[in-house]
Amino acid sequence: MENEAQRTQEHEGFEIDLIELLYRFLEKARYIILAAVLGALLMALYTYLLVTPTYQSRSKLYISNSKDSVINLSDLQMNMNLAQDYVEVFSAHDVPELVLRRLKAEYPGKYDKYTTYQQIQRMVSVSSKAGTRLLYITVTSTDKTEAMQIANMYLDVALNGEKNGTYGKINEKIGTNGLQFEEAVVASKPHSPNKVRNIVIGLLAGLVVALAVITVQFIVDDRVRNVEQLEKRLGLPVLGMMPAADSDAPSHSDSAHSSTRSPRSGKARKASKGGKK
Repeated sequence: MENEAQRTQEHEGFEIDLIELLYRFLEKARYIILAAVLGALLMALYTYLLVTPTYQSRSKLYISNSKDSVINLSDLQMNMNLAQDYVEVFSAHDVPELVLRRLKAEYPGKYDKYTTYQQIQRMVSVSSKAGTRLLYITVTSTDKTEAMQIANMYLDVALNGEKNGTYGKINEKIGTNGLQFEEAVVASKPHSPNKVRNIVIGLLAGLVVALAVITVQFIVDDRVRNVEQLEKRLGLPVLGMMPAADSDAPSHSDSAHSSTRSPRSGKARKASKGGKK
């Protein structure tokens, strides 16, 4: 029985009183709010001062394999499959190589910083929307004008190949005979970072850190703060409480002691005066 009671007390020692924890949060509310504001402020400074904004421009290809204006169900299905073929063709090395070569020729000096086609390829994302004949060419760059030029150059390479004819059109490679497109435009605002989202994340992070620290402090704090905690620790009922003594007020024994000494001290003072006479 004694071992069982000991195990019960040890088990209860690891329990967390959620009501007490909530009151602790309320007591530390000012610190929690301060931590949340500090987290939001730090994230705002990081976002505005350290993160380089990027821009996105997107061009669209409309793929068609029909030789006339009448399109049947089989043509639609074939065009959807062709969209996936275009995705694979754009991922081949010769397409970004040609794009880079033409960019350097048409914009002298601006694209000399790119030495390999992989640098261009990493900026480009080609995808097809399920159930449609649309192909999206999305370019992400720190220069919004550059993003637009690269996206439109991919379109021009798909439609016209190389201007001197040494590189054929992509639609000739695949076997399509119709390709319509929508050109990319200069982005009006940065794609990333999302400033509002980052600030909210910083605020929540500060809030979570503050709550975690207060919770850990609450768990490791073994001081008895009220009668309920005392009864829970000892497993015994509390019969009474004594008020805390005021250290500034003199005790009864001190006052009695001082009163017994006061007449003597008075007589001593009189005696000393008499002696002087």
